[in-house]
Amino acid sequence: MPNRKKILIMGAAGRDFHNFNVCFRDNPEFEVIAFTAAQIPKIAGRQYPPSLAGKLYPRGIPIEPEEKLVSLIQSHGIDEVIFSYSDVSHEYVMHKASLVNAAGAQFTLLGARQTMLRSKKPVVAVCAVRTGSGKSPASRKVCEILGRMGKKVVVIRHPMPYGDLERQRLQRFVSYNDFQKHDCTIEEMEEYEPHLEQHMVVYAGVDYAAILTEAENEADIIVWDGGNNDTPFYVPDIHITIVDPHRPGHELTYYPGETNLLLADIVMISKEDTAKPENISLVKGHIQQSNPKAVIIDAALPVTVEKPDLIKGKRALVIEDGPTLTHGGMAYGAGVLAAKQYGAMEIVDPRPYAVGSIAETFEEFPQIGNLLPAMGYGHSQMEELRETIHRTPCDIVIIGTPIDLRKLIPIDKPTDRVRYNLQEIGTPTLKELLETRLR
Repeated sequence: MPNRKKILIMGAAGRDFHNFNVCFRDNPEFEVIAFTAAQIPKIAGRQYPPSLAGKLYPRGIPIEPEEKLVSLIQSHGIDEVIFSYSDVSHEYVMHKASLVNAAGAQFTLLGARQTMLRSKKPVVAVCAVRTGSGKSPASRKVCEILGRMGKKVVVIRHPMPYGDLERQRLQRFVSYNDFQKHDCTIEEMEEYEPHLEQHMVVYAGVDYAAILTEAENEADIIVWDGGNNDTPFYVPDIHITIVDPHRPGHELTYYPGETNLLLADIVMISKEDTAKPENISLVKGHIQQSNPKAVIIDAALPVTVEKPDLIKGKRALVIEDGPTLTHGGMAYGAGVLAAKQYGAMEIVDPRPYAVGSIAETFEEFPQIGNLLPAMGYGHSQMEELRETIHRTPCDIVIIGTPIDLRKLIPIDKPTDRVRYNLQEIGTPTLKELLETRLR
């Protein structure tokens, strides 16, 4: 078809596919030449398959490394580049925009409402301004409250399709056996397991229109559990955004986290038990200036461990959530807080003992320091994580990840797992706000 506008979609195997499905699939005005891939290892070199791409793309759509962005624009005469991934600074976005403009193409950010599907059932969206803000504990709290209200709750999780995209088109998780069935990575299981522990049904995948149809068949209410600091894929009846007082100011300077702040009906400040009072005040002031109509909830995120005596006076290897330390930019997480709270003598540096892609992660993200990110984008990386743990001399391994790593990889050292659950401080409470707004 002549005169179709040529498009590139910059992504990271998630939001990019959704934007294509909603705005470009079966749209004869556009020709999507390729996706580009960032953030997630081993995504580039694959293909968005014909079965998902639609009738206009009988050969599918290639997924190229983002490093080829300029050459793709120039060699294909690209008209427009759609930026479609999250948890990056405003400055980062504008550097990409400048690069694209200089190469001769238009740079576009699709609007949140343009890419949201409407559900037949009520939707509560739980989002954040940064990765690692405390969104997952908040999602679990929302599910708990709605369940006690007598609602049949179904969770739809932000996409993480890192394997066979055709097989991952629509995924439903109700038991641990489903992790093996869908060949899940550590990053996927970290998000799904806590919901399964609460006996929730979780959907995820690639085609979020098909996922929504299936979820609506068994839900009274849908909880959108967002990823990174991305905006919801569905129009929310209640939009909850979590902000992190450990990173004050980030709520105004990261994309699309600031969009979530501006869209929120409810803004929750998490981790107040471990944050500086002046940072809490600063964040609260930013919320009131940016979104004065939003209701603010104060909350703590206390950490607990299974056996505190195992940590006291010991040399600890601390394993933290991978995305929180990498593109989330955090210098510490729940594992470090537990190590300090329960008296570890030393946090052992794993960098001299790291192997393979784990060593490469330390090189790419030097701010990680002496913590071990739980990277597990595939079986080979999980094996490299196991080998790094095995090689690191320590008395105790503190597992600060949302999932219990001991279920996935053998750890040949004493271990202690960290848990963290949301605790609201004062009023209003989530329960009060959800009951009122859903009524």
